[in-house]
Amino acid sequence: MRSLRSHIPNTKPFSQISTYCHARRFVSTMAPTLPPDRRPLVISGPSGVGKGTLMGRLFESHPDTFTLSVSHTTRAPRPGEAHGVDYFYVQKAEFEDLIAADRFVEHAQFGSNCYGTSKATIEEQTSKGKVVVLDIEMEGVKQIRKSSIDARFVFVKPPSFEALEQRLRGRGTEDESSVTKRLDQAKKELEYADIPGVHDIIIVNDNLDAAYKELEDYVYRSIV
Repeated sequence: MRSLRSHIPNTKPFSQISTYCHARRFVSTMAPTLPPDRRPLVISGPSGVGKGTLMGRLFESHPDTFTLSVSHTTRAPRPGEAHGVDYFYVQKAEFEDLIAADRFVEHAQFGSNCYGTSKATIEEQTSKGKVVVLDIEMEGVKQIRKSSIDARFVFVKPPSFEALEQRLRGRGTEDESSVTKRLDQAKKELEYADIPGVHDIIIVNDNLDAAYKELEDYVYRSIV
């Protein structure tokens, strides 16, 4: 629910993608390879499944084609973050006004902070010929499906729940309580993904190269 950033604090992959993409703006001279279907691309999946790696490769393979959606948040900027680049930082009252005016395609609260993806941001980037990519958690997917935004929905799934648990624990960056919360949330997301029609494609990330090829083939497939 951010500019390809998860709303769970301290999640790393998307800040890395953002840094890479900002750098590419200045060095790329290649003409963008635009897919036939340029609707926003919503990519979801449980924490630790490898979404960040897959999306990072998509940006690297097709520079200047895709763009990150910059979200609004009520939290304060962290060191090194910039308004309009990492997030649009707003006060709680302004955020609530945006909700009342139906300006968000999806929004949620995590802890004491609110996050939301604005319709205007998506529309602006789409009008520039960019394909907007959003990393959205389960509740955000539900909201976007009910919104006026026409998007494509990709779910990245682990080969098994046990494999996902092993990946999360293998990071060694979180305590047991945090890992347990992520695993509980993963169960809900996997159950939701099993509902027919929720996602346009489900990619099992068992082999990174194979999973990326499946993602790229889907993104660039001809419009039927």
